[in-house]
Amino acid sequence: MQETERNIALQASYTLGELLADLPLAAPLAEPLAQALAELRVHGLAYDSRRVQPGYLFFAMQGANLDGRAFAPQAFAQGAIAVVCEAPALDPALGPWIQVPHARRTLALLARKLYLDPAQHALALYAVTGTNGKTTVAYLLASILEAAGLPAALFGTIEYRVAGKRQESINTTPESVDLYEAFAEHQTAFAGQSVAAAMEVSSHALALGRVWGMHFRGAIWTNLTQDHLDFHGTMEAYKQAKFALFRGQDAAPPDFAAINRDDPTGAEVPVAPSTMAWTFALTQEADVTAVDIQSDYAGTRFTMRTPLGEFPVASGLLGDINVSNILAAATLALRSGIAVEAVLAGIRNCNAVPGRFERIDAGQPFYVVCDYAHTDDALRNVIRVARSLVKGRVITLFGCGGDRDRAKRPLMGAAASALSDFVVLTSDNPRTEDPLAILNDALVGVSRYDTPYLVEPDRALAIEKAIAQAQPGDMVLLAGKGHETYQILGKTKYPFDDRSVARQALGRRGYAGGAQ
Repeated sequence: MQETERNIALQASYTLGELLADLPLAAPLAEPLAQALAELRVHGLAYDSRRVQPGYLFFAMQGANLDGRAFAPQAFAQGAIAVVCEAPALDPALGPWIQVPHARRTLALLARKLYLDPAQHALALYAVTGTNGKTTVAYLLASILEAAGLPAALFGTIEYRVAGKRQESINTTPESVDLYEAFAEHQTAFAGQSVAAAMEVSSHALALGRVWGMHFRGAIWTNLTQDHLDFHGTMEAYKQAKFALFRGQDAAPPDFAAINRDDPTGAEVPVAPSTMAWTFALTQEADVTAVDIQSDYAGTRFTMRTPLGEFPVASGLLGDINVSNILAAATLALRSGIAVEAVLAGIRNCNAVPGRFERIDAGQPFYVVCDYAHTDDALRNVIRVARSLVKGRVITLFGCGGDRDRAKRPLMGAAASALSDFVVLTSDNPRTEDPLAILNDALVGVSRYDTPYLVEPDRALAIEKAIAQAQPGDMVLLAGKGHETYQILGKTKYPFDDRSVARQALGRRGYAGGAQ
């Protein structure tokens, strides 16, 4: 949020003594210092020293590569009244230092108090967690909420929508203070109305404490497959991080929940006794299911069976995986009391999600699709959708991210090679790793099958070569980056958009028409 928005967003005025009264400290403040700080009025919170203004508390976080304590001098120079940190001060002479057991949790609790407590306002929070499908489900959920007359903010991998404005996403789930500022801004923009927010809640956000203390009206479980082991270490730790959403983090568990029973982990989700939950599935017994599924390149139609009756569903989204995504959003909406008519209208209104099986049409006699799939399970799902829609071959281009979970690279290679007719292996975001080393990791999986493939580290050339392979009736699937408009080489982001590169490649082959 911009600084002017931050000032508007501040909902209550507290002294530092009042804010710290109920918070545990890792090290007690000396009595003279505690007395001196107690009456100072807090005007805001910041975890970025560049955003500090006079009267702010600065939270010095330990990042993956940086120690937030290094920015304490700048924060004090810009008017911070104290620094909050888990570690002791590097230089105690700089200014007041408040040491806490968990800085992000402390930030979340103070942000809730200063900016907005959703439990005290007409703001309903709906969360989506899981490895795959979060973005599409969040878009569907926001569309349903809007159709129900609830102006809906949206927070996720692609973008943030707040008070009718859009902002490019920085993290899938923003830091707590950014969320509370956005909640307050959204509430203010629709004063007098009940409003809502649909949020992708990532395992990182849950593990780090970005949503600590937040109460969610509803929560959705999509699935669990291997990802982010570079951060969590083990699948068990990854799973338990996501499960925390359903247990509640220093807040009551969700009031309502929707659980995917097609996912084996769905049966393990720790749904609290107070949470009213329904299950959904395509292949298992569940409260909400789909029958008579018909899908083609124009969209999907099916009958949704629910405890409230059977209803015809029509959507511009494609394939069985999106039927599951639709069921996820619809199940939570219906369980939480949203009218069937609003649910069906919201589904109809959500015709596309950027970078999620996004079609590139330049008048060519074959299909080109961009998708964000960047795990082996997501690749399998999206290739199966492609296979169900075309009679020709499926040509899959993919890469693996650098400085991320290496163990999933051969799994992705095997998934692509097992299900495709031709594979193009290329770079994704290499970051600081050698692109060729990443490709070699993925090749271990690709080479398990006899599927023809080529390797081209340059992603633009790889897209060109993938499209050159296509014949009438084929589908070229460009996987991994989806909505992203950049490629990270080293530590630098360079402009790069699979969709634009694909259109340029099609143009060079004489196809310049079609939808843009």
